[in-house]
Amino acid sequence: MARRHGLLFKLLRALLLLALLLVVVALGYIRYIGAWNIVFPSSHHDTVAPHVPTNLAAPAVLVFSKTNGFRHVEGIASGNRAIESIARKNGWGVFFTENGAVFNERDLARFDAVVFQSATGDMLSDAQEQAFETWLEAGGGWLGIHSAGDGSHAGWRWYIDKLVGAKFTAHIMNPQFQRATVVLENHEHPVLRGLPNIWEHQEEWYSWEQSPRVRGFTILSTLDEESYTPVQKFLGTEVDLHMGDHPVVWSNCVGNGRSVYATMGHQAEAFSQPQFRQIIENSLSWLMGKSTEGC
Repeated sequence: MARRHGLLFKLLRALLLLALLLVVVALGYIRYIGAWNIVFPSSHHDTVAPHVPTNLAAPAVLVFSKTNGFRHVEGIASGNRAIESIARKNGWGVFFTENGAVFNERDLARFDAVVFQSATGDMLSDAQEQAFETWLEAGGGWLGIHSAGDGSHAGWRWYIDKLVGAKFTAHIMNPQFQRATVVLENHEHPVLRGLPNIWEHQEEWYSWEQSPRVRGFTILSTLDEESYTPVQKFLGTEVDLHMGDHPVVWSNCVGNGRSVYATMGHQAEAFSQPQFRQIIENSLSWLMGKSTEGC
């Protein structure tokens, strides 16, 4: 009997250790794919600002990639390298942070443009949001990349109304990444300088309830919906994501400030695509006031 109890105890211990291992592996996988804050939502707001170097070159770009929502791990890393390379090429200062406390009047005054590099979720406190809004409307520039325009920002009304301009619905799934044809509009806009009229790009394409065109945003490029399958297939269901008018890059003038949003940037490879890199470079140049056109 004692021997049987001993074997049973060892079996239970082995099962417990196996269950613990599976939990650790599952949590590791959740963090690896960037879904940690989807499973464990966070609304943490930083209170102590990071140190911005005093010798930062001008003009300067602030790259912000805090993720209190889904984290595009590879896209953020690759995008930051691309922006650093672009800034070095142009002699711009650049500062990377995930600390939302940098959004204060003193620190924002050091920068000419801010990039939300797939930043997601409830990232900033009310005071930090207000500081950013005031800075932008006074003449700042904002570039939003990929999930900077997703549904995780719905609680920040000004941000949706002034910078995104549309309500996110979903992205394609199964297949999640598809090659599609991008078509330019507003060919003379500074953000599109040097770009071909059409090109192909592989992406996790987003859709919105309606085009931000109807709210007065300037559409810079759209998708040819005949070139890919705008459908979300998941767990036996299908959601039609056709928009008809399907923008993927657009701009807006907000007070004395400017904004550009581009839906590309989920995968690391997106930032090696020359047309997308050109859009990033052109956008930053325009946002920092290098051209008087567009607003």
